[in-house]
Amino acid sequence: MHVPLAAGASVNRELIPHGQISLDTADIRLIRIFIRVVEAGGLSAAQPELNLSLSSISEKISALEQRLGVKLCNRGRSGFSLTEHGRQVFDEATRMLVSLEQFSKRVSGLKSRLTGTLSIGIVDNTITDPNSPFAAAVAAMVETAPNISFSVETRPPGELLRDVVGQKLDLAVSSFPRVSLGLAYIDLYDETQNFYCGKSHPLFAVPDSEIEIETVRRHRIIGRSYWAARDIKIFAITAPHATVSNMEAEAHLILSGAYLGYLPDHFAAQFVSQGLMRSIRPDLFSYRARFQVATHEDWKKKPRVRAFIEILEQICQKG
Repeated sequence: MHVPLAAGASVNRELIPHGQISLDTADIRLIRIFIRVVEAGGLSAAQPELNLSLSSISEKISALEQRLGVKLCNRGRSGFSLTEHGRQVFDEATRMLVSLEQFSKRVSGLKSRLTGTLSIGIVDNTITDPNSPFAAAVAAMVETAPNISFSVETRPPGELLRDVVGQKLDLAVSSFPRVSLGLAYIDLYDETQNFYCGKSHPLFAVPDSEIEIETVRRHRIIGRSYWAARDIKIFAITAPHATVSNMEAEAHLILSGAYLGYLPDHFAAQFVSQGLMRSIRPDLFSYRARFQVATHEDWKKKPRVRAFIEILEQICQKG
Protein backbone atom coordinates (compact mmCIF):
# COMPACT_ATOMS: atom_id res chain seq x y z
CA MET A 1 0.00 0.00 0.00
CA HIS A 2 1.32 3.45 -0.92
CA VAL A 3 0.70 6.18 1.64
CA PRO A 4 1.28 9.68 0.20
CA LEU A 5 3.74 11.97 1.94
CA ALA A 6 3.48 15.73 1.85
CA ALA A 7 5.33 17.26 -1.08
CA GLY A 8 9.10 17.22 -0.61
CA ALA A 9 8.91 15.16 2.58
CA SER A 10 11.16 12.26 3.52
CA VAL A 11 11.13 10.01 6.55
CA ASN A 12 13.50 11.06 9.33
CA ARG A 13 13.15 9.22 12.62
CA GLU A 14 14.87 12.04 14.50
CA LEU A 15 11.80 14.20 13.91
CA ILE A 16 9.61 12.43 16.44
CA PRO A 17 9.78 14.50 19.66
CA HIS A 18 11.70 12.92 22.51
CA GLY A 19 9.94 12.04 25.77
CA GLN A 20 7.66 9.12 26.56
CA ILE A 21 3.93 9.47 25.89
CA SER A 22 1.65 7.38 28.09
CA LEU A 23 -1.27 6.27 25.92
CA ASP A 24 -4.71 5.74 27.41
CA THR A 25 -7.77 4.03 25.96
CA ALA A 26 -9.00 7.22 24.27
CA ASP A 27 -5.62 7.60 22.53
CA ILE A 28 -5.82 4.03 21.20
CA ARG A 29 -9.25 4.78 19.69
CA LEU A 30 -7.89 7.89 17.97
CA ILE A 31 -4.90 5.94 16.64
CA ARG A 32 -7.19 3.28 15.17
CA ILE A 33 -9.18 5.99 13.37
CA PHE A 34 -5.97 7.55 12.06
CA ILE A 35 -4.79 4.18 10.71
CA ARG A 36 -8.14 3.59 8.97
CA VAL A 37 -7.94 7.03 7.33
CA VAL A 38 -4.38 6.42 6.09
CA GLU A 39 -5.21 2.94 4.79
CA ALA A 40 -8.27 4.29 2.98
CA GLY A 41 -6.27 7.16 1.47
CA GLY A 42 -8.21 10.01 3.01
CA LEU A 43 -11.04 11.12 5.27
CA SER A 44 -13.85 10.75 2.72
CA ALA A 45 -12.71 7.28 1.69
CA ALA A 46 -12.65 6.16 5.34
CA GLN A 47 -16.19 7.35 6.08
CA PRO A 48 -18.08 4.14 5.16
CA GLU A 49 -15.91 1.94 7.39
CA LEU A 50 -15.74 4.38 10.31
CA ASN A 51 -19.41 5.38 10.02
CA LEU A 52 -18.52 8.92 11.10
CA SER A 53 -19.09 12.33 9.54
CA LEU A 54 -16.20 14.11 7.84
CA SER A 55 -16.16 16.78 10.53
CA SER A 56 -16.07 14.14 13.27
CA ILE A 57 -13.16 12.28 11.62
CA SER A 58 -11.29 15.56 11.16
CA GLU A 59 -11.86 16.48 14.82
CA LYS A 60 -10.50 13.12 15.97
CA ILE A 61 -7.40 13.43 13.80
CA SER A 62 -6.87 16.93 15.23
CA ALA A 63 -7.29 15.56 18.76
CA LEU A 64 -4.63 12.92 18.09
CA GLU A 65 -2.29 15.56 16.67
CA GLN A 66 -2.77 17.67 19.78
CA ARG A 67 -2.21 14.65 22.02
CA LEU A 68 1.02 13.63 20.25
CA GLY A 69 2.20 17.19 19.70
CA VAL A 70 2.88 16.74 15.97
CA LYS A 71 1.03 17.42 12.70
CA LEU A 72 0.15 14.08 11.13
CA CYS A 73 -1.38 14.95 7.78
CA ASN A 74 -2.49 17.63 5.36
CA ARG A 75 -6.17 17.50 4.53
CA GLY A 76 -8.36 19.84 2.56
CA ARG A 77 -9.05 20.81 -1.04
CA SER A 78 -5.53 19.85 -2.10
CA GLY A 79 -6.17 16.27 -0.98
CA PHE A 80 -4.85 14.01 1.75
CA SER A 81 -1.14 13.49 2.42
CA LEU A 82 0.96 12.43 5.39
CA THR A 83 3.61 14.61 6.95
CA GLU A 84 6.95 13.10 7.91
CA HIS A 85 5.69 12.78 11.47
CA GLY A 86 2.49 11.22 10.18
CA ARG A 87 4.37 8.52 8.28
CA GLN A 88 6.40 7.63 11.37
CA VAL A 89 3.35 7.58 13.64
CA PHE A 90 1.49 5.40 11.12
CA ASP A 91 4.38 2.91 11.00
CA GLU A 92 4.72 2.75 14.79
CA ALA A 93 0.96 2.51 15.34
CA THR A 94 0.66 -0.29 12.81
CA ARG A 95 3.39 -2.23 14.60
CA MET A 96 1.61 -1.66 17.91
CA LEU A 97 -1.68 -3.10 16.61
CA VAL A 98 0.14 -6.07 15.10
CA SER A 99 1.69 -6.65 18.52
CA LEU A 100 -1.76 -6.61 20.13
CA GLU A 101 -2.99 -9.14 17.57
CA GLN A 102 0.01 -11.37 18.27
CA PHE A 103 -0.79 -11.09 21.97
CA SER A 104 -4.32 -12.34 21.31
CA LYS A 105 -3.02 -15.31 19.37
CA ARG A 106 -0.40 -16.07 22.01
CA VAL A 107 -2.98 -16.04 24.80
CA SER A 108 -5.31 -18.21 22.75
CA GLY A 109 -2.53 -20.78 22.55
CA LEU A 110 -2.51 -21.01 26.34
CA LYS A 111 -6.09 -22.28 26.48
CA SER A 112 -5.18 -25.92 26.90
CA ARG A 113 -2.17 -25.31 29.17
CA LEU A 114 -3.32 -22.91 31.91
CA THR A 115 -4.62 -24.60 35.05
CA GLY A 116 -4.73 -23.98 38.79
CA THR A 117 -6.21 -21.19 40.90
CA LEU A 118 -5.69 -17.48 40.32
CA SER A 119 -5.95 -15.58 43.63
CA ILE A 120 -6.99 -11.97 43.09
CA GLY A 121 -7.76 -9.09 45.42
CA ILE A 122 -9.73 -6.00 44.38
CA VAL A 123 -10.60 -2.86 46.30
CA ASP A 124 -14.25 -2.44 47.27
CA ASN A 125 -16.97 -0.63 45.31
CA THR A 126 -15.37 -0.63 41.87
CA ILE A 127 -18.24 -2.61 40.34
CA THR A 128 -19.98 0.62 39.28
CA ASP A 129 -16.90 1.97 37.50
CA PRO A 130 -17.37 1.75 33.71
CA ASN A 131 -13.59 1.98 33.28
CA SER A 132 -12.89 -1.11 35.37
CA PRO A 133 -11.67 -3.95 33.14
CA PHE A 134 -12.09 -6.62 35.81
CA ALA A 135 -15.37 -8.29 34.79
CA ALA A 136 -14.42 -8.31 31.10
CA ALA A 137 -10.99 -9.70 31.97
CA VAL A 138 -12.50 -12.55 33.97
CA ALA A 139 -14.79 -13.42 31.06
CA ALA A 140 -11.86 -13.35 28.61
CA MET A 141 -9.72 -15.46 30.94
CA VAL A 142 -12.43 -18.09 31.31
CA GLU A 143 -12.78 -18.20 27.53
CA THR A 144 -9.01 -18.40 27.09
CA ALA A 145 -8.28 -20.84 29.91
CA PRO A 146 -11.44 -22.74 30.92
CA ASN A 147 -9.49 -24.89 33.40
CA ILE A 148 -8.48 -21.90 35.54
CA SER A 149 -10.24 -21.37 38.89
CA PHE A 150 -10.66 -17.96 40.53
CA SER A 151 -10.40 -16.92 44.17
CA VAL A 152 -11.47 -13.27 44.50
CA GLU A 153 -11.55 -11.11 47.63
CA THR A 154 -12.28 -7.43 48.32
CA ARG A 155 -10.17 -5.60 50.90
CA PRO A 156 -8.72 -2.14 51.61
CA PRO A 157 -5.60 -1.29 49.56
CA GLY A 158 -3.15 -1.73 52.43
CA GLU A 159 -4.40 -5.23 53.18
CA LEU A 160 -4.27 -6.13 49.50
CA LEU A 161 -0.59 -5.15 49.34
CA ARG A 162 0.15 -7.08 52.52
CA ASP A 163 -1.38 -10.24 51.10
CA VAL A 164 0.38 -9.92 47.75
CA VAL A 165 3.70 -9.52 49.59
CA GLY A 166 2.78 -12.50 51.80
CA GLN A 167 2.03 -14.68 48.74
CA LYS A 168 -1.64 -15.03 49.73
CA LEU A 169 -2.70 -13.24 46.54
CA ASP A 170 -1.25 -13.56 43.05
CA LEU A 171 -2.21 -9.98 42.25
CA ALA A 172 -4.36 -7.08 43.44
CA VAL A 173 -6.17 -4.29 41.59
CA SER A 174 -6.57 -0.96 43.36
CA SER A 175 -5.35 2.59 43.73
CA PHE A 176 -2.52 2.10 46.18
CA PRO A 177 -1.54 4.68 48.82
CA ARG A 178 2.02 3.42 49.09
CA VAL A 179 4.57 1.28 47.29
CA SER A 180 5.76 -1.99 48.78
CA LEU A 181 9.28 -3.09 47.90
CA GLY A 182 9.55 -6.32 45.96
CA LEU A 183 6.33 -5.80 43.99
CA ALA A 184 5.69 -4.77 40.39
CA TYR A 185 3.03 -2.17 39.54
CA ILE A 186 1.28 -2.00 36.17
CA ASP A 187 -0.90 1.02 35.31
CA LEU A 188 -4.46 0.29 34.18
CA TYR A 189 -6.81 3.29 34.30
CA ASP A 190 -7.79 6.40 36.28
CA GLU A 191 -10.74 6.92 38.61
CA THR A 192 -12.14 10.42 39.26
CA GLN A 193 -12.71 11.33 42.91
CA ASN A 194 -14.76 14.31 44.09
CA PHE A 195 -15.56 15.85 47.46
CA TYR A 196 -19.20 15.30 48.50
CA CYS A 197 -21.78 16.49 51.02
CA GLY A 198 -25.18 15.01 51.89
CA LYS A 199 -28.56 16.63 51.32
CA SER A 200 -29.00 17.62 54.97
CA HIS A 201 -25.51 19.11 55.30
CA PRO A 202 -25.34 22.92 55.73
CA LEU A 203 -23.19 23.27 52.58
CA PHE A 204 -25.60 21.39 50.32
CA ALA A 205 -27.52 24.55 49.37
CA VAL A 206 -24.49 26.86 49.38
CA PRO A 207 -23.31 27.83 45.86
CA ASP A 208 -19.81 26.67 44.95
CA SER A 209 -18.87 30.29 44.34
CA GLU A 210 -19.20 30.88 48.10
CA ILE A 211 -17.18 27.83 49.17
CA GLU A 212 -13.43 27.97 49.78
CA ILE A 213 -10.99 25.69 51.60
CA GLU A 214 -11.48 27.67 54.79
CA THR A 215 -15.26 27.17 54.49
CA VAL A 216 -14.82 23.40 54.35
CA ARG A 217 -12.35 23.35 57.25
CA ARG A 218 -15.13 24.51 59.59
CA HIS A 219 -17.00 21.22 59.02
CA ARG A 220 -16.37 17.56 59.86
CA ILE A 221 -14.17 15.83 57.27
CA ILE A 222 -13.76 12.09 56.69
CA GLY A 223 -10.36 10.49 56.16
CA ARG A 224 -9.54 7.03 54.83
CA SER A 225 -7.51 4.98 57.26
CA TYR A 226 -5.30 3.50 54.54
CA TRP A 227 -4.32 6.96 53.23
CA ALA A 228 -3.16 8.19 56.67
CA ALA A 229 -4.90 11.56 56.05
CA ARG A 230 -2.88 12.20 52.86
CA ASP A 231 -6.10 12.37 50.84
CA ILE A 232 -7.32 15.36 52.89
CA LYS A 233 -4.05 17.26 53.28
CA ILE A 234 -5.45 20.09 51.13
CA PHE A 235 -7.63 21.09 54.09
CA ALA A 236 -4.64 21.43 56.46
CA ILE A 237 -6.39 19.83 59.44
CA THR A 238 -4.47 17.98 62.13
CA ALA A 239 -6.65 14.85 61.89
CA PRO A 240 -9.88 13.75 60.21
CA HIS A 241 -13.07 13.89 62.25
CA ALA A 242 -13.93 10.32 61.23
CA THR A 243 -12.02 7.50 59.54
CA VAL A 244 -13.28 4.76 57.25
CA SER A 245 -11.77 1.71 55.58
CA ASN A 246 -14.04 1.54 52.53
CA MET A 247 -16.27 3.61 50.26
CA GLU A 248 -19.59 2.28 51.55
CA ALA A 249 -18.73 3.40 55.09
CA GLU A 250 -17.75 6.83 53.77
CA ALA A 251 -21.01 7.12 51.82
CA HIS A 252 -23.00 6.33 54.98
CA LEU A 253 -21.29 9.16 56.86
CA ILE A 254 -21.76 11.62 53.99
CA LEU A 255 -25.45 10.73 53.68
CA SER A 256 -25.86 11.41 57.41
CA GLY A 257 -25.38 15.09 56.65
CA ALA A 258 -22.82 15.39 59.44
CA TYR A 259 -19.66 14.79 57.39
CA LEU A 260 -17.92 15.73 54.15
CA GLY A 261 -15.72 13.30 52.26
CA TYR A 262 -14.31 11.97 49.01
CA LEU A 263 -16.05 9.36 46.86
CA PRO A 264 -15.41 7.98 43.36
CA ASP A 265 -17.76 9.71 40.92
CA HIS A 266 -19.12 6.42 39.57
CA PHE A 267 -20.05 5.26 43.09
CA ALA A 268 -21.55 8.60 44.15
CA ALA A 269 -23.62 8.90 40.95
CA GLN A 270 -26.46 6.76 42.37
CA PHE A 271 -26.88 9.17 45.30
CA VAL A 272 -26.41 12.30 43.22
CA SER A 273 -29.14 11.20 40.78
CA GLN A 274 -31.55 10.87 43.72
CA GLY A 275 -30.66 14.32 45.04
CA LEU A 276 -29.15 12.82 48.20
CA MET A 277 -25.67 14.30 47.80
CA ARG A 278 -23.67 16.63 45.58
CA SER A 279 -20.04 17.33 44.84
CA ILE A 280 -18.41 20.47 46.24
CA ARG A 281 -16.06 22.61 44.16
CA PRO A 282 -14.89 19.94 41.69
CA ASP A 283 -12.66 22.60 40.15
CA LEU A 284 -10.75 22.80 43.44
CA PHE A 285 -11.06 19.41 45.14
CA SER A 286 -11.37 16.86 42.31
CA TYR A 287 -8.47 14.49 41.63
CA ARG A 288 -7.76 11.34 39.63
CA ALA A 289 -6.64 8.13 41.32
CA ARG A 290 -4.46 5.82 39.23
CA PHE A 291 -5.57 2.17 39.39
CA GLN A 292 -2.84 -0.43 39.06
CA VAL A 293 -2.14 -4.12 39.28
CA ALA A 294 0.23 -4.96 42.13
CA THR A 295 1.92 -8.33 41.78
CA HIS A 296 5.20 -10.12 42.34
CA GLU A 297 8.24 -8.97 40.38
CA ASP A 298 8.53 -12.35 38.66
CA TRP A 299 4.93 -12.25 37.36
CA LYS A 300 6.00 -12.75 33.76
CA LYS A 301 7.35 -16.18 34.71
CA LYS A 302 3.93 -17.27 36.03
CA PRO A 303 1.77 -18.17 33.00
CA ARG A 304 -1.69 -17.73 34.51
CA VAL A 305 -0.76 -14.46 36.27
CA ARG A 306 0.88 -13.11 33.13
CA ALA A 307 -2.08 -14.10 30.96
CA PHE A 308 -4.58 -12.33 33.22
CA ILE A 309 -2.50 -9.15 33.55
CA GLU A 310 -1.98 -8.97 29.80
CA ILE A 311 -5.73 -9.36 29.29
CA LEU A 312 -6.33 -6.49 31.75
CA GLU A 313 -3.85 -4.31 29.87
CA GLN A 314 -5.34 -5.15 26.49
CA ILE A 315 -8.88 -4.29 27.63
CA CYS A 316 -7.71 -0.95 29.05
CA GLN A 317 -5.90 -0.13 25.81
CA LYS A 318 -8.91 -0.94 23.65
CA GLY A 319 -11.33 0.93 25.91
